Amino acid sequence: MQRSNPAPAGAGPLIVVMGPTASGKSQLALDLARARDGVVINADAMQVYADLRIVTARPSEADEAAAPHRLYGVRPAEAVWSAADWAAAARAEVAAAHRAGRLPLITGGTGLYIRALVEGLSDLPAIPQDLRDEVRALGLTGGVPALKAALAPLDPKAAQRLADPQRLARALEVVRATGRSLADWQRAHPPAGGHAGPVFTIALMPDAGTRDRAIAGRFVKMLEMGAADEVAAFLARGLDPQAVPLMKAVGVPEIGAWLAGEVSRDEMLERGRIATRQYAKRQMTWIRNQAHINLGAHEQYSECLASRIFLEIDRFLLTLGH
Repeated sequence: MQRSNPAPAGAGPLIVVMGPTASGKSQLALDLARARDGVVINADAMQVYADLRIVTARPSEADEAAAPHRLYGVRPAEAVWSAADWAAAARAEVAAAHRAGRLPLITGGTGLYIRALVEGLSDLPAIPQDLRDEVRALGLTGGVPALKAALAPLDPKAAQRLADPQRLARALEVVRATGRSLADWQRAHPPAGGHAGPVFTIALMPDAGTRDRAIAGRFVKMLEMGAADEVAAFLARGLDPQAVPLMKAVGVPEIGAWLAGEVSRDEMLERGRIATRQYAKRQMTWIRNQAHINLGAHEQYSECLASRIFLEIDRFLLTLGH
């Protein structure tokens, strides 16, 4: 397809490809990029880090060579990125794609990242440094249980809903600093800074049986590709599991326990499958709650589905004069 004319900064079209783990969204984004002169921009919170290419299922070097890929493996594990940090970097990559006359394709499984780019984020209140230090120390010493226990009497809904230590810490900081829950604060301060141009969102939503079959062989394949050596080298760095999100990536705790002799290979594989299924289920819950899905496919990506998706995207772009 001929390259489109450059769009004004922030006003050009944006394609979002979302779906749970093992739905084929990365392959769809790659096929779109190759066929429609696109740039694949990562929206997976684990794949932004340079470590654990196999475990986090980052695109292969061959895939990255087949079409431009951005924001994959760009941060060391110790340099934690917030959703706001990622959104700023993604906006820059989207603008660069538009300047080059290319089609930006956002894909990944981190819903908060996608929302931050498309809709924007609410400004958070200023948090005193001593409070930040106090909450961080609580997280480092007591982990998720301690953060939940501290948050529960102040914001019980958030304490029950959240499981990620960074998000729990943020909710605790806000309620202690302002006396208001994070949800109340966000309602009073609507999101700003979202994408100004048209957005076309594709959601791959295979049923549970299809997801489970795709996930079943995932850990075995990862091990065949060298995941155990990858995890062993990563754990040998002695990073803080409470401060480094990548330490909790699906596959790291499970393979780590096997390497330490705490579980058998079969138990490790089963734990990995269960953790991956649970993660995919959470992703599906988030996707189902999104109001602005232009094309929903209740199946895994395949060549049969590709022609339908390509046709709808071409129609979308034609209405914009691309």
